[in-house]
Amino acid sequence: MTHVVRHAGEADFTAVSPGVAAWTPVDESVPGAVHTEFGLCHLDAQATTPTRVQSFEEGFYILEGELALTTAAGTVLLRPGDYGMIPVGAAHTWRNPTTHHSRYARMLAPQPRSRHARDTTTVADLPRHTPRPLDVRDPRNRDFGHIDPGQMDPDKQSQALLAVSASMRTALLVYSGITVKMMVDSDLGATLTTMFMVQYAPDGVAGTHDHPFEETYLFLEGRAEAVFDDKRYELGPGDIAFAGVGCVHGFRNLDSGPLRWLETQAPQPPSRHSYRFTRDWDYLRSSDA
Repeated sequence: MTHVVRHAGEADFTAVSPGVAAWTPVDESVPGAVHTEFGLCHLDAQATTPTRVQSFEEGFYILEGELALTTAAGTVLLRPGDYGMIPVGAAHTWRNPTTHHSRYARMLAPQPRSRHARDTTTVADLPRHTPRPLDVRDPRNRDFGHIDPGQMDPDKQSQALLAVSASMRTALLVYSGITVKMMVDSDLGATLTTMFMVQYAPDGVAGTHDHPFEETYLFLEGRAEAVFDDKRYELGPGDIAFAGVGCVHGFRNLDSGPLRWLETQAPQPPSRHSYRFTRDWDYLRSSDA
């Protein structure tokens, strides 16, 4: 089997340091997961992670609460809808500066290895600064971004409604009742991973297909009928699914409102032949060509 489905009710958070816990449904223990580790990280009020460096990229998306991320460039205050990427070898630490818990999704690639101390090394603490809120309009910002559900609406892409100047960073890909907005990719400095938001209109459908890379999905809004390796699932907010290389999968919106999820890929897709649609190759086999 080259896929995994985990429902929100199965979430099992394990303590990794004082006040910090993680649920990691996709890691090296999952058959077919070679490049990807994906999960959720929970920080209690005032909790702090050890300062560390990693031999993998970390893409993240803030789900709940506020988090202060400190790097050599300073400390940025991140709120729900904010996202970003921590490069390989960049010293960093997370802190929850509030009186409420915080939670974020994280994508790690190459996959951390337990036999190599999870490819992570603790280092000396960085200078602590007063957290500054993320300003997506600041042209000096090279590591972070923000997305909210309204930005997935093709009718709300005018300059007057955009938070930043119109560019490829604000572009939407729209097809077949589906909209896609890139978040973490090569434009943000990532070389090993991608992270993006996907939204289906009520009639949105993606026919079955597979890829030469791994994908993970965190469902945020609505209900989906998902097919993985000929098995059907109904997925909703908080559910997580993983499709390995060669896993044939497809999706359909089951509701009258939008279906929305966070998606990741590793390695980054090739410039051509990223998709192999079942329908196209079935057509060729049934034709007289």
